[in-house]
Amino acid sequence: MMEKIREHKKTVAVIVILLVLVLGFGFYEYRSRKAAEEAATELVLKGNVDLREVSLAFRNSDRISDIYVEEGDTVKKGQVLAKLDTEDLEHQMAVTKSQIAAQQAQVDKLHNGTRPEDLVQAQAKVNEAVAERDFLASDFTRKQDAFNASGGKSVSRQVLDDARTKLATADAKVKEAQAANDLAVAGPRSEDVAAAEAQLQSLQDTLSREEYTLSQSELIAPQDGVIRSRLMEVGDMASPQKPVFRISLDTKKWVRVYVKEGDLGKIHEGSKAEIYIDSDKEPVKGQIGYISSTAEFTPKNVETSELRTALLYEVRVYVDDGANKLRMGMPATVKVKL
Repeated sequence: MMEKIREHKKTVAVIVILLVLVLGFGFYEYRSRKAAEEAATELVLKGNVDLREVSLAFRNSDRISDIYVEEGDTVKKGQVLAKLDTEDLEHQMAVTKSQIAAQQAQVDKLHNGTRPEDLVQAQAKVNEAVAERDFLASDFTRKQDAFNASGGKSVSRQVLDDARTKLATADAKVKEAQAANDLAVAGPRSEDVAAAEAQLQSLQDTLSREEYTLSQSELIAPQDGVIRSRLMEVGDMASPQKPVFRISLDTKKWVRVYVKEGDLGKIHEGSKAEIYIDSDKEPVKGQIGYISSTAEFTPKNVETSELRTALLYEVRVYVDDGANKLRMGMPATVKVKL
């Protein structure tokens, strides 16, 4: 009796094993067929999220006075991120503005010409010099006549020569006063006006350059993005060669994947795609925007045992990540309908 029971158990065990094998083989066939069907209608690719980065540095060299953001902060286009110390520059601008005011006054003076009061004064000096000359001319004539009439006895030759010298000096003063009056009437020369205006323009250009330099003392975010690295601190000496921040831009994101040559003909630029990440079941929409024209060896981060020696083509799948789900370097799965 016991022998029959053992035989029965063996038979049942064999049947169970056979059923398990049949079911396992059937499931395997089903999965293989399903995978083949999916492979025929959908191309699945593995890759990583990539995006553009920019290193921001000040245009000027000076000490950093303020930093307003930290690593990981989200920033908007036009946002002020940091600022330089501008005390020296502001002092120089004040000096330049004073020089411009002084030069502007000089230019205005030249444009306005000689004042009426100055013309009256110049003419008065001419009249004064003429009157002095006429007096000395009369005095010289009188002494000349006396010298001639007395044969040099009533007026000596030395007195006559002294009167002649004074008359010549007075005549020169008349010419000098008349020349000054002519200049006053004519006004400034066009060359002097042009030179003064050129000097004024030079000072204004200097001020414009200083104002531009002042505007560059603030470090502005060029696009929306995230601060990935803060490389300098308050008190550090900044320069154009030293980046202060490294920012990941939100304007363009893509997933970098690699496609086998056999699958290359199944996709093209503009092909629609869905991007899946581990932390969210909802896909992000995208499309293929770049397909490399040359093959390269499989990158180590996507290398598999069967593809270690294979050549693949780089493909970029650009995404529309309005919800900002994707992060730099994040692994992602790309599915392209065929």
